[in-house]
Formats: sequence, C-alpha cells, structure tokens
Amino acid sequence: MFDGALPGPEKWVWPAFVVEGRGRREPIASMPGQCRLSVDELIRDVEPVVRSGVGGLLLFGVPDASRKDAAGRRAFHEQGAVQKAVRAVKRAFPELVVFTDVCLCAYTDHGHCGVLDARGEVDNDATNAILARVAATHAAAGADVVAPSAMMDGQVAALRQALDREGFAQTLIMSYSTKFASSLYGPFREAEASAPKKGDRRGYQASYADPRQALLESELDEAEGADILMVKPSLFYGDILFRLRERTRLPIAAYNVSGEYSMLIACAERGWGDLRGLVRESTMALARSGADLLISYWANRYGEIFG
Repeated sequence: MFDGALPGPEKWVWPAFVVEGRGRREPIASMPGQCRLSVDELIRDVEPVVRSGVGGLLLFGVPDASRKDAAGRRAFHEQGAVQKAVRAVKRAFPELVVFTDVCLCAYTDHGHCGVLDARGEVDNDATNAILARVAATHAAAGADVVAPSAMMDGQVAALRQALDREGFAQTLIMSYSTKFASSLYGPFREAEASAPKKGDRRGYQASYADPRQALLESELDEAEGADILMVKPSLFYGDILFRLRERTRLPIAAYNVSGEYSMLIACAERGWGDLRGLVRESTMALARSGADLLISYWANRYGEIFG
C-alpha cells in the first residue's frame, strides 16, 4: 500500500552504459547527463552515486562494431565490458547491488534481441540458450541480479536453470516481464547502437493496446521463477503498474526509460516546466502506481533533484 512517500535512494537503480578500453567518456547527445563509459570512468562516476545513497547499478554493454556478429558472442565473453565492469564495481563498492542487462541486441550485427533462423526470424529457443550463457558469466563476475530483457518465451526458466546448474542459486532474476513495443526507446538505441537493421521488435515485445497479454507475460515469468518483475516503459503505463501490483507479491521495478528522461529535459530546456518539479512529480506517480524499485537515469542526479 502506497504511504505517500517516494522510495528512498536505496530503492533507485542507475542504468549505465559500459564500453571496452580505458579513458573513454562519450556523451550521449539524446540523453544529456549520460555517457558511454569505460570501466575506469564508470568507477569515477559511480562514487558520487553511491554517496547519494542510491542502492543499485544496472549495467549495459556497448561493444565496438567490429566485435558484433550474428549470434552476439561478445555478450558472454569473460573479458567483455559488462563482465569487467561487474568485477571492478564489486571490488570498489561491495555493498552496491549490481544488476546486469541480459540481451543480445547491442551485440548482434542485425540489432535484434536474439539469433535469427534461416527465414530471418528470431529463434526463441536458440536465443534462450545464449541468454543463459550470458547470465552465467555475469553471475560468475559477481552480479547480484541478472535482468533478461530479450522478451523470449521461457527466458526466465532458462536463466534459472543455468544459474542453479553453475552454482549461482543465490543470484536473483529481475525479468523485463511486461515490456512494451514502445516509441520511447529511441535515445537508448542511440546510446547502445542497437536499433534493428531490418524489421522491428513487435513480434516479441508486448503491444500497448493489449494489457491482458502484457500482464500475462509477468504472470508467466513469476511462475518460471523471477524474483523481481518489471514494467517498461513506465510513465505512460501507470495503469499496468497498478494492476500488476494487485496481482503479485513480488517486488515490481518501473523502468523510467530514455525517452521519458529526455522528454522532461527537452521540456525544461524550452522553459515549459521546472526540471526538478517535473522529475519529482513524475517519479512520485510511479511510486503511487505500485513501483517498489525505480530504474531511472535520474539516479545519478538524485542528490541534485531530491536533496
């Protein structure tokens, strides 16, 4: 039951983009205040986030274009950007909860979230086998929570089986369980260079016109063993958050996505609203709708906006 208070900083998770190499800091034009960071630069930026009390970090890998292939193999490389970042972050900030995104879209040369079959369609089962391998490498590096976002049928069960088999029974799974085919992912796809080269993702992401099916996706993931459910995007989906809150006792994460972040900045830059007020009101709406965790690009500015 919502008590009228915004979740404290310990319930916030900052999504960060990690690249390979050293000394790399690449501002993301469509997401002011966010950058693609090499591991050494990431550690510098995480320090003030931790000081502000933010409790979690969600890592996305951004491989160089030359490392992409049809199967996204760099995603499960032990020396990949995410795997290196997890190890470095846990050494520097052992109490910080580290989440890792488990998907292939940034790692495939075609930009889809899974491997393609001979017809050019995403092969669900073959993709699950690779996602499970990715999750196991993240857990081995020290990730506390793995977060499958590919929206493959059975992906949670595949990850749970692999994690248990590899000795990572304590690693949690936060499923992107109700993830919509949305127009609000544009800045993120720029940040990750992960837009599909052909077709779109409506075949495996939920339709925003079909809330029953979207909610069913979360119910199925809970049955498969998810520890945390998610609604993504969030600001346009308060009704979905509320309805999911009524159906489950699991924690629910609201992903305050890139387009939602950038639209508030654009509004404030044009003098059409106060940024601090816009952010505070919009994130309160997510908590009011039932979110327990807020995955938000505002997290690295928590002290500025909520202090």
